[in-house]
Amino acid sequence: MIETERLILKPLTYDQLIKYINANNSLETELALKETSRMISPELKEALEETILPNVANANKDYLYHTLWTVISKDTNQMVGDICIVGEPNASGEIEIGYGTYGEFQKRGFMTEAVGGMISWAKSQPKVFAIIASTEKENTASFRILMKNNFVKVEETPTLFNWKLKIK
Repeated sequence: MIETERLILKPLTYDQLIKYINANNSLETELALKETSRMISPELKEALEETILPNVANANKDYLYHTLWTVISKDTNQMVGDICIVGEPNASGEIEIGYGTYGEFQKRGFMTEAVGGMISWAKSQPKVFAIIASTEKENTASFRILMKNNFVKVEETPTLFNWKLKIK
């Protein structure tokens, strides 16, 4: 678990991920949280079913690098978004992150703070030397989160900006 000033980032277990996918508030009930109107995009559902769940179920993998971390507002006791690490550190010690804030909680700085919390956690991991992320070029809110956390744009494709933050 990661704690910041306003947030708790909680890594979800396999069983909690199943409840997350069901989106029937059973996860919120288990975690003693207020219900939210969160929606799971088809892309996230596919990632959960095809990649995240199988990796979390694999006892040979460190699930913290494969699961979804729910972002919880301490003030409202609600899930406000999600952040994930896309696998264990590569040969260069890089981990990739992805994130999203639920619509009703956007523009409050929650994800900027959550990414900052993940950076602090990553700094304490001996095998992690850098964090990378990709954002769609038109998603200014997403790349502003990275800029506020001192990520540097390192590459550009026709549709994406690729970012990196060296932490060691």
